[in-house]
Amino acid sequence: MAPPLGFLPPKLFRLAATMGAAAFLGVTALVQTGAAQSAPGVAPGITDCDRLAQPLRSALGRAALVDGVAPTAIDVPRARAACEAAIAAHPQEPRFQAWLGRVFSAAGLHAEAAAAYRRATEQGNAVAQSNLGLMLQNGQGVARDDAQAVQWYRRAADQGLAIGQNNLGYALATGRGVPRDDAQAAQWYWRAAQQGMALAQNNLGEMLASGRGVARNDDYAVQWYRLAADQGNANAQKNLGDMLRDGRGVARDDAQAVQWYRRAADQGHTESNLGLMLANGRGVARDDAQAVQWYRRGADQGNAHAQTNLGFMLASGRGVTRDDAQAVQWYRRAADQGNAFAQNNLGELLASGRGVARDDAQAVQWYRRAADQGNAFAQNNLGNMLSDGRGVARDDAQAVQWYRLAAEQGNANAQNKLGENLARGRGVARDDAQAVQWYRRAAEQGHANAQNNLGTRLLFGEGVARNTAEAAQWYRRAAEQGLAVAQASLGLMLKLGEGVPRDDAQAVQWFRRAAEQGNAYGQTQLARMLTAGRGVARDDAQAVHWLRQAAEQGDADAQNNLGENLARGRGVARDDAQAVQWYRRAAERGNAHAQTNLGFMLANGRGVTRDDAQAVQWFRRAAEQGDADGQIELAKMLTTGRGVARDDAQAVHWLRQAAEQGDADAQVYLAAILDSGRGVARDAGQAARWYRRAAEQGHVDAQVGLGFMLELGEGVPRNREEAILWWQRAARQGDPAAQNQLRRLDRRW
Repeated sequence: MAPPLGFLPPKLFRLAATMGAAAFLGVTALVQTGAAQSAPGVAPGITDCDRLAQPLRSALGRAALVDGVAPTAIDVPRARAACEAAIAAHPQEPRFQAWLGRVFSAAGLHAEAAAAYRRATEQGNAVAQSNLGLMLQNGQGVARDDAQAVQWYRRAADQGLAIGQNNLGYALATGRGVPRDDAQAAQWYWRAAQQGMALAQNNLGEMLASGRGVARNDDYAVQWYRLAADQGNANAQKNLGDMLRDGRGVARDDAQAVQWYRRAADQGHTESNLGLMLANGRGVARDDAQAVQWYRRGADQGNAHAQTNLGFMLASGRGVTRDDAQAVQWYRRAADQGNAFAQNNLGELLASGRGVARDDAQAVQWYRRAADQGNAFAQNNLGNMLSDGRGVARDDAQAVQWYRLAAEQGNANAQNKLGENLARGRGVARDDAQAVQWYRRAAEQGHANAQNNLGTRLLFGEGVARNTAEAAQWYRRAAEQGLAVAQASLGLMLKLGEGVPRDDAQAVQWFRRAAEQGNAYGQTQLARMLTAGRGVARDDAQAVHWLRQAAEQGDADAQNNLGENLARGRGVARDDAQAVQWYRRAAERGNAHAQTNLGFMLANGRGVTRDDAQAVQWFRRAAEQGDADGQIELAKMLTTGRGVARDDAQAVHWLRQAAEQGDADAQVYLAAILDSGRGVARDAGQAARWYRRAAEQGHVDAQVGLGFMLELGEGVPRNREEAILWWQRAARQGDPAAQNQLRRLDRRW
């Protein structure tokens, strides 16, 4: 049929360019072109019918008798009279029937046009055959019949009529009236394109660019687009612009792309990407206002892409005053046409109540429609709604499915969400290793939350080998993007010297950046640095300021620390009553230190009426969480019978738990009880061991007590010299009992 597609020698391209053809804007418009065919014998000469109704010379080429006239320029009364006269004079000449059909179409008399074309087809006129096919395809003047339309296209195509070949190619490419066959479609487009027909050249370019029916070849697609674009075909101009913009089949050239987009737009092409280039400043100075104008022109003509883009500009206030209500209207118009981006964006406005009453259920519907079309943004958003139970019953398993679909398309938000669900086992079996993989994919795209999540996994070695240095790197990347939680985490690593050299000053800087964004952990950590004077001058008042901000956000650590400052009058006037309030708020949130502090205030009647029973309750709650101070205070209440029945055995139980945590006070208290045999069988050996453990931590009372046991040989072999050494250590700390023992023995300290 045709030689291999795409292998046209340059001279054939030049020939096609010089042949000329009409600029056809689409097969949905009735095309009225073709050769001026005559019946056998001598053809009539030029008539007024030819002058008034023949297609343009550019459409007929060398077969044209006159310059011709465009459909919209036909003088219907004069042309009709002239063609009817020509038909009467030359009834066997089919071209006059075909031209009369053009006249009737221009007048909107579709039934009459179809009848005239049918009479011409009976005499074999190819133009009439092609145009009758279009009328059957569009149901104009005749019942719609795609199969019959294809038959007429084929008859015109077989006669070599370019528009018939193009229309047959279109039917084969879309499967209208005939089984879809891209390979045959490409062949018919090629035959029409060879004749210089711009519409077919563009269609063939599209087949080559997409690899439909022919091996993909961007280079040849560009050549065909250029031939058609040079003839003024707006679709080809837009397509050539796309290739230049993307650097497909030609060196990327945004400026040239803009020129072609502008030529297409000037013809009214609604899908020209000129607005996008202006909005992004590609190939032209960025001009949002002009972009809006071009989008509006396309939107007013019903173009869904332009409507979507106009909605975006209105929603973001770019090039136009922000107007969410108008944005909703344009998104809805595009969404109703099936535009997936508009459906997603409309869902976002409905979910947030911007420009329209908030309606989560409707938002879910629009997200689902866009998601079903494969839109990754909508798939992620639908996953969020399912995960949160907004506008739809919560369904973590379905949420994971949508996150996965979006994640596999490269959507970083979905990759991070999928990672979080895998890490928590929500809607999917927990899999830390897979979670890390998805976090890494999102993190490498620059997703700050994923970078933070990956850092945390690396820090704790969950799903990946522990690597504090790499964890710090990811925290830093997220922190530099302004993510407050990452800033606080990076600050902590710098404070502790984990994965990075210890640097208190830098730690303070990151804590401050997080704190200023309202991050409660960052505020608490900054307060601690200010209290300790680490990396910054000590400033108790500033510490209280940051603690109060974190405490008011519900941070239990900050609430407890604020209570401690109020109880001690550090950085703020002492106020036991307020201290109690903050301790209580933190204690009720389960903070063990606050529970102990609240118990202490109740036991001592500070800022609150003394209540030993309540104090015991709070000490017990703290003790059960493993808080050593709470265990010690509970033991004290048990040994004295305050707020609870005296129980020395229970006291020893709690003291032992605190002592085993390394608490020196608990070790001394436990040693004293074991030494005295209160609530437990006396055990001087164990008492001496606990005194020694506390003494080695520098506890003065333990050093003194261990000295006595060593001097007397109770629980340990008698050793006066070692006893003296422990008393000397205690004496140097100012302990009077140790100093008295040394004076007794006439020893220095």
